Amino acid sequence: MAAYALVWTHTFERTARKFLRRHPELAGVFEDVLLQLEVDPHAPRLRLHRLKGKHRDKHAVSLTYSQRIVLLLRFEEGQVVLLDVGSHDETYRG
Repeated sequence: MAAYALVWTHTFERTARKFLRRHPELAGVFEDVLLQLEVDPHAPRLRLHRLKGKHRDKHAVSLTYSQRIVLLLRFEEGQVVLLDVGSHDETYRG
């Protein structure tokens, strides 16, 4: 049962497609992380953390040691807004 609605931005749709083309072996992990985000964004397995600096209003969760999903948490609206997916350097750029 989903407690939160996932909101896919256009940017996330595009980067997710590219990411999964480059990393087809992570498709299952990617799907599992999205399902867990719908149920409980604070689940320890996701390693949810607040970002700093120019990304201070955003959070990130881990797909693998080096791969992240960047998102916005909107608890009042019950939404997890997906922004970007990729390596640490790719997702934390500008």
